[in-house]
Amino acid sequence: MLALLKPHTRDVGGFEVRRVLPGFPHKMVGPFIFFDHMGPVTFSPGAGVDVRPHPHIGLATVTYLFEGALIHRDSLGIVQRIEPGDVNWMTAGGGIVHSERTAPDDRARGHRLHGIQSWVALPKSHEQTSASFNHTPKAALPVISMPGVEMRLIAGSAFGASAPTPVYSDIFYVAVEMTAGSAFEVPAEHEERGVYVVEGDVRVAREAVPPQQLALVRERSAVQIEAATAARLMLLGGGKMDGDRIIWWNFVASSRELVEAAKARWRDQQFPRVPGETEFIPLPEK
Repeated sequence: MLALLKPHTRDVGGFEVRRVLPGFPHKMVGPFIFFDHMGPVTFSPGAGVDVRPHPHIGLATVTYLFEGALIHRDSLGIVQRIEPGDVNWMTAGGGIVHSERTAPDDRARGHRLHGIQSWVALPKSHEQTSASFNHTPKAALPVISMPGVEMRLIAGSAFGASAPTPVYSDIFYVAVEMTAGSAFEVPAEHEERGVYVVEGDVRVAREAVPPQQLALVRERSAVQIEAATAARLMLLGGGKMDGDRIIWWNFVASSRELVEAAKARWRDQQFPRVPGETEFIPLPEK
C-alpha cells in the first residue's frame, strides 16, 4: 500500500538538507516537486544561513519552520522574517529572485534552525503568472484537533478546513504533532497523498515509516496513522499535475523552451534584482 522514498543530502547555503523530492520513480506528490528537510542544526555565534540571491520560474516556494528564523528578501522588494508556525509562500510564476539568510542578531548570538522547504509546481495555466509573495502568520492558519493530535493546515484544504494561503491547484499541506499512543485517519479526499515523518516512531497503514522518509499512499482509501512515541510529521499532496515537469537548477517548467529562456535571462542578468543584495550566482553550466 505504501512506497517509501529515502532522502539524499545536499549542501544549501552552508548546511546540509535531506531531500526526498524529486525522488525515483516518484518525482512529484500532487503538485509537490521538491521537499527539503533542513536541520535541526545548531549554529555557533557568527555562523548562519546564507542562501544567496537565485532565480525561480514555474513554481511556488513554501517555507515552514519548527525552530529558528530566516529573513526572506526578494526582487519584489519584500523583506520578511519567518518564525516557527508561519508560512512564507512565494509564487515565482514567470520569474522572481530571492535570498534567505540568518538575521544579524540571531547570527551574533548563535541559534538553532529546523524546518521544511518545498516547491509546488504551478499548473500550466499559471506557470507564467506574475510573481507574488504571501506571508501567513501562525495565528491565521486553521488548527484541527483530535485526541492526542494537533494539526496546522499550511496550504490548501483538508479535514474540512481551508487555509488562507494562496494556491493554484488542488493541494493539501499539513503539519502534525502527535502524542505517544495517539492515532488518526487521513481521508481519501485527495488523489495523491504523502506522509513525511520528521521524527518519532510512526506507522502508516500498519507499516513502519522511519524518520526522514516519505511514505506515498498508493491506494485511494482512508489510511490510519499511529504514533508509538511523540511524533512530528507532514502530510502533503493533492491532485495529479497536468503533465510532467522539467527541473533544471532552480527552474521548473512544462517545456524545455521555458527553461532555456530562463537560463538566457539569468545568464544575461535580465532577471530583476533583490534590493540590497549584490551577489550573483552564475548558471551551473556544467
